[in-house]
Amino acid sequence: MAGGGGGGGGGGGGQKQDDLAPHPVKDQLPGVSYCITSPPPWPEAILLGFQHYLVMLGTTVIIPTALVPQMGGNNEDKAVVIQTLLFVAGINTLLQSFFGTRLPAVIGGSYTFVLPTISIILAGRYTNEPDPHTKFLKIMRGTQGALIVASALQIIVGFSGLWRNVARYLSPLSAAPLIALVGFGLYELGFPSVAKCVEIGLPELILLVIFAMYLPHTIHMMKSIFDRFAVLFTIPIVWLYAYLLTVGGAYRNVSPKTQFHCRTDRSGLIGGESTGSFIAVSRFASATPLPPSVLSRGVGWQVHAKLD
Repeated sequence: MAGGGGGGGGGGGGQKQDDLAPHPVKDQLPGVSYCITSPPPWPEAILLGFQHYLVMLGTTVIIPTALVPQMGGNNEDKAVVIQTLLFVAGINTLLQSFFGTRLPAVIGGSYTFVLPTISIILAGRYTNEPDPHTKFLKIMRGTQGALIVASALQIIVGFSGLWRNVARYLSPLSAAPLIALVGFGLYELGFPSVAKCVEIGLPELILLVIFAMYLPHTIHMMKSIFDRFAVLFTIPIVWLYAYLLTVGGAYRNVSPKTQFHCRTDRSGLIGGESTGSFIAVSRFASATPLPPSVLSRGVGWQVHAKLD
């Protein structure tokens, strides 16, 4: 038995990475309820999809909120940029799902483009423009042109198959630090925003941890509900709390900056490569390990966004 197992392992080691056997369903990670071969029922899938939309909405809102005012845009311009990001993210997700890696990967705006965009904003060609809206349009066109060039390079690298030469030497272990760094990078944008209105942001974090980590171990009958829909439980509660603070006059005599960050009626909106992410998604979905050719195809279809 031991000898046979060793011989099998030796034979498997000689296979190409493209020919790796898929993870069987029984090898599904214990903390994952659904995988690529066992999708949830449609009603639950719709709720989970909406919850993921709420999660990615944070990054989608943070990026325009940080960049559009520096471009000279107003609240209407910020709303249009957010709508554009959501629309392009949806199109890109569909392309990735049907033609790219075909994994349950959601594409969204990437904070890694913030610094390059700021460099475009500070370019000398835009500093002498007196009209803020015209300045916003010119900077947006310059940013779009830069994204098109960057995307063209990524498309060439992906569809030509060049990236599979790199992907052959990647493993789940190499993807782990990349996924961690992507998450840690969001702290730079997320936590300062929480600190700007800590009386709302801190309860949000505490409630999310309670619903996701503690209630499932306390109330066993509803464990999967609290664990699976923690965001959907948390956001309405905190939003109602923030709304009551707003209408109750808690921010009536505070500075305009505090009102902007804390009041529910002052937002003005109503008025890198992702190879490591694809490896992680395929593992969590209990899918066949992605061949380098499929990874390369996914990079080509990804265009200019990031994966969540």
